[in-house]
Amino acid sequence: MTVMTTQATPAAGVSPAQRVRALQESAYRIRMHALDMGETQGQGYIGQALGVADVLAVVYQDVLNHRPQEPKWPGRDRFLLSIGHYAIALYAALAEAGVLDSGELTTYGSDDSRLPMSGMASYTPGMEISGGSLGHGLGVATGMGLGLRHQGSTAHVYNLLSDGELDEGSTWEAALACAHHGLDNVTAIVDVNALQADGPTKGVLRTEPVTAKWEAFGWHAVRVDGNDVEALVAAFDGLREHRGSPSVVICDTRIGCGVPMLEKREKAHFMRVEEHEWQQARDQLTERHLQRSGSAPATTHGEGPVR
Repeated sequence: MTVMTTQATPAAGVSPAQRVRALQESAYRIRMHALDMGETQGQGYIGQALGVADVLAVVYQDVLNHRPQEPKWPGRDRFLLSIGHYAIALYAALAEAGVLDSGELTTYGSDDSRLPMSGMASYTPGMEISGGSLGHGLGVATGMGLGLRHQGSTAHVYNLLSDGELDEGSTWEAALACAHHGLDNVTAIVDVNALQADGPTKGVLRTEPVTAKWEAFGWHAVRVDGNDVEALVAAFDGLREHRGSPSVVICDTRIGCGVPMLEKREKAHFMRVEEHEWQQARDQLTERHLQRSGSAPATTHGEGPVR
């Protein structure tokens, strides 16, 4: 039996423009999946899912070494979702990557579903850790990185965390430990969308200058526009050969990115979307995608989720 493996290196014979274009199409489909799932509940963390879609497309399609049909393959790179409420975004990315059947996304948040509203490792294939209380992901990533190194594994650990999690002392304790042990098999990815449950991040607890702080803790830090696929590709390519310390990719993203009407929502952390607005959101997403790409998307969901 042949097992499909997604390699952590760019495909041979693919031009840089083709590579970026394919990833932009993937991000579009992730956003569309997220909107379809959001409609099943009528509300949720849809703004974050739209904002982080480009990051997840690049990570799952271009960075991670994994086998979609074998989520527990021992040699896989680990992707840890620190931010449990971003599960809607990860489910969309797992479906796009082939780990989940896209048809299962219609069960999101339903009774007996494998796709609960907050990430649960015991329920969902490809979900490495359970989420809920924030600030624990990087500590788990540090432990995994140490364990993999002791095993002689070449697998890498990626931890997606939020800028709000930088309020947590446990995050910085883990950052110190990770650097102390020289875990260059760990990469943190920080989604800086400038918003958390209690309001704008800078008003809750100012964390800037973020890049300088990570560097002071002994990390190799890169900051990029997290909604620019080309910039993300360049950032992760630049980390492929880095050795000697853990790395962090700080991604500035926009809540609701790709859907203008949702980008402008005042209350955007947990977003309520009216029934008639979901199709408008899909239409705006497709229109924005066409404007940027200049061609029709590979897959559209113009009729909304299948019931």
